[in-house]
Amino acid sequence: MKRIIVIGSPGAGKSTFSRELSRRLGLPLYHLDSLYWKPGWVERSSEEWAAIHEGVLAQPTWVVDGNYGSTLHLRVAAADTVIWLDLPRTLCLYRCLKRVVRHWGRTRPDMGAGCPERLDIDFLKYVWRFKRNGRAKIFTCLLKYGDDKVVYRLSARRRIRKFLDQVSEESGGDARTNAASSD
Repeated sequence: MKRIIVIGSPGAGKSTFSRELSRRLGLPLYHLDSLYWKPGWVERSSEEWAAIHEGVLAQPTWVVDGNYGSTLHLRVAAADTVIWLDLPRTLCLYRCLKRVVRHWGRTRPDMGAGCPERLDIDFLKYVWRFKRNGRAKIFTCLLKYGDDKVVYRLSARRRIRKFLDQVSEESGGDARTNAASSD
């Protein structure tokens, strides 16, 4: 595992999971939200986003968290490992609401600078509908570009914890050394 993408519904815990996985494996971490959004919740131009995205994927090792459907196929194609956090939508929605309360008016560490947390009803609707709409896009992308990838679909919190524990065990306590030397 040297080039890992973490995908799933908003609120599934992608950023938290990615931070921990990055730490355990000693790999650089890229949060797509922090790269995509300019201050004030301004979207980057297509050209600007493509250049930033390509720059990340050109790196030899990484953990990248986020969906961004228009470029998901590029990440799947470049990755060696796909980790799909596929948790129940009620849990994801709850976590999104909890995140709003916890970070209200402040910028989260995984978000672009100058993008304070806010309540966005359209976003919450997107989270609620993700199982119906987003999952199909993920399946299609994985079928088309993921044949030679190792794909983990983690659908329960205990499975996520077990996965991270196994990563720690396999790394023998020194993830940086083992991640650099194993292939």
